[in-house]
Amino acid sequence: MSLLERELCDGRRALADLGAEDAWLAFVRFGRRRLRTPDSPDADGLLFQYGTYSFDGPPTFTLDFTRQFEVSDGDGGHDHYVQVHCELRFGADPALQALGSFDSWFFHDAEDDLDRWAEELGSREVWRVIRGLRPALIKVYQDRV
Repeated sequence: MSLLERELCDGRRALADLGAEDAWLAFVRFGRRRLRTPDSPDADGLLFQYGTYSFDGPPTFTLDFTRQFEVSDGDGGHDHYVQVHCELRFGADPALQALGSFDSWFFHDAEDDLDRWAEELGSREVWRVIRGLRPALIKVYQDRV
């Protein structure tokens, strides 16, 4: 089980039992854990994004929390990034669609404050609209970019 999945499940519940705010709080806890990454300002980043997309079927409102890590080659140069996603999909509710799309990055070594970033995002309209809705799907996965 990945570090993110452990934070999400907190050892007690299944992913399907989580609400969006629970997943967000777990993602922020995961984001606080500093991991070994190269010494560059964009080596360890967190992404908060949402929008209505139809990646693999009918349009769904997708709320995606992503952590991106830089991976170095044998000489210490950039090789690729790994992204760990917590993706929450909802039905194509008109109130959710009306939110449009949005994204915001945080980078640990870019002299920003994670708690301030999370607090600013926590006051966005999306939380008022999504409160009380259950995700149709919660998917945790990683990919190489």
